[in-house]
Amino acid sequence: MYLGLDLGTSGLKGLVIDAGGAVVAEASAPLTVTRPHPGWSEQVPADWITAAEAVLRALASQIDMAAIAGIGLSGQMHGATVLDASDKVLRPCILWNDTRAHVEAAELDADPRFRAISGNIVFPGFTAPKLVWMARHEPDLFAQVAKVLLPKDYLRLWLTGDHVAEMSDAAGTSWLDVGTRDWSDDLLAATNLTRDHMPALVEGSAPSGGLRATLAQDFGLTPGIPIAGGAGDNAATAIGLGVAHGGQGFVSLGTSGVLFAATDGYAPAPETAVHTFCHALPGTWHQMGVILAATDALNWFSRVAGASPAQLTADLGPLEAPGRALFLPYLGGERTPLNSASIRGAFIGLDHATDRDAATRAVLEGVVFALKDCQDALSATGTKLDTLIAAGGGARSEYWLSALATALDLPILVPEAGDYGAALGAARLGLMAATGANTEAMPLPPIAREIAPVSQLTPAFADTHQRFKAAQTAIKDLI
Repeated sequence: MYLGLDLGTSGLKGLVIDAGGAVVAEASAPLTVTRPHPGWSEQVPADWITAAEAVLRALASQIDMAAIAGIGLSGQMHGATVLDASDKVLRPCILWNDTRAHVEAAELDADPRFRAISGNIVFPGFTAPKLVWMARHEPDLFAQVAKVLLPKDYLRLWLTGDHVAEMSDAAGTSWLDVGTRDWSDDLLAATNLTRDHMPALVEGSAPSGGLRATLAQDFGLTPGIPIAGGAGDNAATAIGLGVAHGGQGFVSLGTSGVLFAATDGYAPAPETAVHTFCHALPGTWHQMGVILAATDALNWFSRVAGASPAQLTADLGPLEAPGRALFLPYLGGERTPLNSASIRGAFIGLDHATDRDAATRAVLEGVVFALKDCQDALSATGTKLDTLIAAGGGARSEYWLSALATALDLPILVPEAGDYGAALGAARLGLMAATGANTEAMPLPPIAREIAPVSQLTPAFADTHQRFKAAQTAIKDLI
């Protein structure tokens, strides 16, 4: 059997598959985010270990842990976990959705080497600007930094005792030469760091180290079993969904929203605010448009409305043409295509007829139109998608998926009931590291149904997307 551990923002999940890829056990433990100042978002790395221990104990009550032959890791990207020379954590991890380093990000992005080498805009949520922020605002702590790890790689340190990262996650730091799949000494030097501050690099499907004997004894595991390099959360989700070749993609309605496209080569286009990263398999890459609030926007509205997201969406009925009300889902800034840490959300066009259902539809549509912006940005790079697979908690909403298929004018495939997300992708990478298997270990999931665009509503969604873009322009300089 093979174990995937997925360190998300809101929880850590463990999922075990057998040699045929079927899920045989799963468990999860919650995590919380602290926001001590506006724009800040942090977690304490010790909480990740506590959650991992809880998940491993829960799995041990379901299966014989000694049968696990490999472990894969996935996790939230971009977080800055800083350690001193004795591997002590120096401060809470600065997470992917933390925008405090927007000034530093803009300064790094103005250096043409960053886009040329990393293939991406330096976004405020990426790792490198956070270290520049630390150097300015926490110089005593910065002086003690010996290693910078991404969140899942801190879990790896606990599991193996080794400082190792892999390509897909490292691509989101602004320190990786994404084309050559190696750290860039020039980009590190531009942030007053060196290669010594970085973990070693492996491919996602390769072994990164063996399980420590003391941990194996604690949880009934076998000492020395390989820990795969793993993947950042979106690349791991792609592995779980069997997305590895050009034309394949997925749309994720999670806390954030992602439009993910596997590509047949490295073709960066940073001016579009599209992310171009290494994929989790050797010699492969992917592109994605990322919006910072998808289900996060619906969860925000559910708190305002005093009803759960399920209650809000349950009675919407069949897809309708967008109404007058517009929602711009920029609750904490935006990545693709705006690259703005300062823009904030808005309801526009409210009137006496805007009831709870109309406002709910506007929120869902706002996320859809933000993902349509991502599709347009991907198209500008020459990347085309043939079909999309639905992923994330928001994919449980038929209305949301129908709106998305109609706005993107693409069929969306809905997998059969089951978890085909990052934890499964991590488990598949664990299998690959242990057995040497390749893409045969990552088939497409069984598809329950296809959601086709509602062709008679496509023009209405296209027209409203233009209104959305006009509203976006109108509010972008309002704080």
